Amino acid sequence: MRGLVPPSGSRLDDTAVTEAYRPPDGRFVRANFVHALDGASSVDGVSAGLGSDADQRVFTVLRAWCDAVLVGHGTAAAEGYGPLEADSDVGRLRTALGRPATAPVVVVSKRASLSPGDRLAVPGTWLVTCGSSDADRRAALTDAGVRVLVSGDDDVDLAAALDALAAEGIESVLCEGGPSLFRDAVAAGLVDELCLTTAPLLTGGAPGVLGGNALPAPVQARLVQLLEEDGVLVARYALTR
Repeated sequence: MRGLVPPSGSRLDDTAVTEAYRPPDGRFVRANFVHALDGASSVDGVSAGLGSDADQRVFTVLRAWCDAVLVGHGTAAAEGYGPLEADSDVGRLRTALGRPATAPVVVVSKRASLSPGDRLAVPGTWLVTCGSSDADRRAALTDAGVRVLVSGDDDVDLAAALDALAAEGIESVLCEGGPSLFRDAVAAGLVDELCLTTAPLLTGGAPGVLGGNALPAPVQARLVQLLEEDGVLVARYALTR
């Protein structure tokens, strides 16, 4: 990769790219998305069709730095999410950085849609849901070792959930979508940084990283870093809370 903003003057090696994404100490929420030139965030319902070596490299680095991955249940199901594993590129990089080899996946679901027997319904996973979700399902997930966090009454209170996670030592959170969860987090002023990879493709597909849903008001974003590799642009934006 080469740095465009700020200009690097030479290609960045793996160590430099990893260091570029080191999060600040304390509470920090960043989101990571890949989209096409026309704004589509998926091809045939999944993001893999937009992927590249550059995107995968940043994906690995971001997961290596975070305390937890935050994802909506619909995205987790569509993309085939499983627990982060120690014997993986992410796990090995986490170990090299002196961090725990794994990190929890935090699934957000208003209806507690995660089911016992799902790939993510294992010890270490968190489920964030609300009080109106099925109590029996929550109990079954708890019996399976899932940490169930009830936040809000009729809908998930993301701000309160992040407060509760921070109290458990989960401060640096990586939101991987989907668009509805990201939109809600941005609307609530909870996202500090957006990491956005632009694939050099036109798809005419999905409505974008916010799912086509307007925010209550536009949110200002400041470009803090832009990398390029094989025509793929990898940007970091600081968002105004």
